[in-house]
Amino acid sequence: MAPSIDLNAAVKHLARMLTFAVTVALAACGSVSYPPAPVSAATPEYRYLIGPLDTVNIIVWRNPELSLSVPVRPDGFISTPLVEDLPAIGRNPTDLARDLEKALSKYSRDPVVTVVVTAFVGAASEQIRIVGEATRPQAIPYRQNMTLLDVMIQVGGLTDFADGNGAVLVRGKEKGKQYSVRIKDLIKRGDISANVDVRPGDVLIIPQGWF
Repeated sequence: MAPSIDLNAAVKHLARMLTFAVTVALAACGSVSYPPAPVSAATPEYRYLIGPLDTVNIIVWRNPELSLSVPVRPDGFISTPLVEDLPAIGRNPTDLARDLEKALSKYSRDPVVTVVVTAFVGAASEQIRIVGEATRPQAIPYRQNMTLLDVMIQVGGLTDFADGNGAVLVRGKEKGKQYSVRIKDLIKRGDISANVDVRPGDVLIIPQGWF
């Protein structure tokens, strides 16, 4: 007597095999090709924007009782002794100082305020985000003249499974335009020609390699 066959199990197994075959075929054909990232993408006009969890030092001239260091709350507001809720998120330090002067003018004549950021997280729209096969994927604050090498040092380089030369840089300030970057050549082979500028709001995607 012939053994019985579980048709459902056989169909599921065949589907899995077909899916695997298609995946391997697509990988063999290579990934989507993007233009290389521009070497220079500096933003000389960039000014730091305050974000949630930053710490700001507020200095009110000749009013030490109003001068203090405060964290920016997760909702983007700060609180001072005379100003309970003032939006700080997305403001640069100079603009926030002017906002504080306006708010404090109700209580003090011609206040002069200086704001100094002392702990940096940055506005979400300005952060560099690294996802995928980095040693420590994370979001990091942008700083002037930041490069791909700076980013990779901060995230600890690539994992053993990364396809560094298959990485993609998504440029948020260019409506999500995508560029290819050669991270493996840069940090494994020391090819400094693979180093490129990054911009505020960039997302770096590092895929897993096929072995």
